[in-house]
Amino acid sequence: MIGFIILVTFIGIVIVAFSAVIQKKLADSVILLMGVGLGSVVLFFIFKAPDVALTEAVIGSGISSLIFLMALKHLGENT
Repeated sequence: MIGFIILVTFIGIVIVAFSAVIQKKLADSVILLMGVGLGSVVLFFIFKAPDVALTEAVIGSGISSLIFLMALKHLGENT
């Protein structure tokens, strides 16, 4: 059962990452990359690395995505 969850999560990460690459708007790509980070958090937690999962959730998915979105807002609607 756990193997099925790992496989589904991995396939989901690949699909979300591919869709992040093909997006036209940068804000949509940043939001989808947050999804990739959260998928990796799930995998880290399944592989019994809660410290790495917490670090990825806070820094990888949270803070860096927030910085990217703030930079896009600062650049304006031209991007």
